[in-house]
Amino acid sequence: MKKAGLLHSELSKIIAAMGHGDMLVIADNGLPIPSGVHLVDLALRPGTVSFEDVLKTVAEELVIESYVVATELQETNPTLLNRVQQIVDKPYEIVEHTNFKKISERAVTIIRTGEWTPYANVILVAGVPF
Repeated sequence: MKKAGLLHSELSKIIAAMGHGDMLVIADNGLPIPSGVHLVDLALRPGTVSFEDVLKTVAEELVIESYVVATELQETNPTLLNRVQQIVDKPYEIVEHTNFKKISERAVTIIRTGEWTPYANVILVAGVPF
């Protein structure tokens, strides 16, 4: 039994199996889940489990090379974008939300949170530890 870090066994397996360039999406409760993309649903009720809690936990486990956020996050919630930048201190790309949804179709998994903040979504691109 793990005593710290990511305790969710399914997410641990997903992260351990990811390779360089694979994508993992952490999403608010409203992001559409593309057909065929694996979903891990952590949403319990509005606000629980939060986007930021999931991002912090995943960032401790996953080697992140870069990430993608939507332009709309930058426009509507620059404070949250700043928190993402603090948690994931890596290069990032900003794309229109429509393009974000298209890119998410290639994700290994989408983690749906209980976040009710619009555009609280990030695509994490796996890196390598060397």
